[in-house]
Parts: sequence; C-alpha cells; structure tokens
Amino acid sequence: MFTTFPRLVDATGFTKHNPGRPGAWEHTCLDWLEEATAQGGVAVAGVRSPETPTEQAGDLVLRRVVPVPPDESAAEDFGRRLAVTHSCGAAAFGAGPRGWAGAGYQGPNDRLLDLPLASHRTWGSYYAEVVLAPLERRVTGGVPGTGRLLARLVAGDFDDGRPPARLHGDLWSGNVMWSAQGAVLVDPSAHGGHGLTDLGFLTMFGAPHLERILDSYAEAAELPPGWRELLPLHRLHVLFLHAAVFGGGYVDEARSAVRQVLAL
Repeated sequence: MFTTFPRLVDATGFTKHNPGRPGAWEHTCLDWLEEATAQGGVAVAGVRSPETPTEQAGDLVLRRVVPVPPDESAAEDFGRRLAVTHSCGAAAFGAGPRGWAGAGYQGPNDRLLDLPLASHRTWGSYYAEVVLAPLERRVTGGVPGTGRLLARLVAGDFDDGRPPARLHGDLWSGNVMWSAQGAVLVDPSAHGGHGLTDLGFLTMFGAPHLERILDSYAEAAELPPGWRELLPLHRLHVLFLHAAVFGGGYVDEARSAVRQVLAL
C-alpha cells in the first residue's frame, strides 16, 4: 500500500515513499521473503538500494516489474514456488522476520494497524492471540462466537503439526504482480504462520487461474485431504482485518464465517 504514488527512477527501478518504522518493516519483510527466492521461492519486487530506510530518507528503491497477463503455466509455477517460500520457515508461529523487534504492521498505509508479533509454540495459540483476538476487539459490535473459536484454537483443535511457514502475510491478489518471468510479490506483512493463511488471503477476492494456483500449491506442499475445508478458518485473518478497518459488510461476512468455522 503506497503512502505516495511510486516514482519511476529508471528502467529497472522506482521509488516508493514509506517513511519511518513502517518503511523499515516493509524493507525487512521484502528481504526475508527474497531469501526464499534464492531457494526457488516466489520472486519479490525487492529493495534495489542497499541502504536501510530511515525516518529522514523514507524512500525504498524497488525493482520495477513490467506486468503481463498470467497464463495457467504461470499460475502453476506460482503455486509451486509459494510452497517453497513457505517451506523456508520462521523461528516460530507469530515470529517476525529475522532481526525485527516488536510489532509489525498490517492493513492499508493510511490506516495501519499493529501486527502484535509474539512467538508461540503452536499455530492455534498464535492465530488466536496474535491475529484474531486483537482484530476482533476493533470490530464495532464485535463478532459473536469469536470467544468460543479462540478457545478451540488455543486448545489445539485445528493444529496439524506442520512447522511455521514463512508467510507473505497480506497475499490478496493485488499484492501478486505478474511478469514475463512469473509471479512477483509486493507489499508483504511477513511473519511465521500457517501456509493456508496465505491461501485464505488469496481466495478473499480471487486471483487469475486461482484453482491452478491452489492445486499446484497443494501438490507441492503435500497438503492432506480435506484442506480446502479449512480455508474459511484461515480466511478469518483478512476478514477480521477488513471488518476492523472498513466495517460495513465485512462485519457481517466475518460473523457468518465464524459460524461456519465453529461448525467444523
């Protein structure tokens, strides 16, 4: 999410103005995801300038992506590479990128919310305490049933033993660009979580050749049967975030989704 419109620097880069700690967060997240690119993960519109952004500078010089329409082959490649990015892991569920201290950020830049990072031994406790509970408290009128869902998460009802994945953390389709070389990730809120949560974001508003992406990811990540039934649970992150920031119909959608998940 841009605080100002990007400014083209040259044929290979553009400047994005994102000052202060949020800019440092974006820089750190991009670098962390780019480590996975070197292992075969998804490409990242990484920081071209070697300098860490400061409150005085506030500019990130990012590599330019020339967009092209994606085809099914590109979608399949994205799914496979996303599984590789996730497999590069994190220190713990709820842990931020290496070297980052304190809370991260999530949401649009003009209405940023904290992502209160804290390491957890299990995915369920992290998802309940780091992700859903803080967001639900910001939703006008609340989301009925959330307390019961949080209790089930903390109790481990949805834990599956998979290790922490290296998440993009805001993987809606607008943060996936498509170049002639394949998918390129932008604007991350990266941290350790469950890979299905990135898929939950991706299914929120749809994506080109979405089913190809999902099937390719599932095969590469060796997901167990029935994984699609859990997508509504993992989509709650983006739903609660939108309900907290924008309200309106997202609140009703979040309430409906919680009822659906409680029936699992």
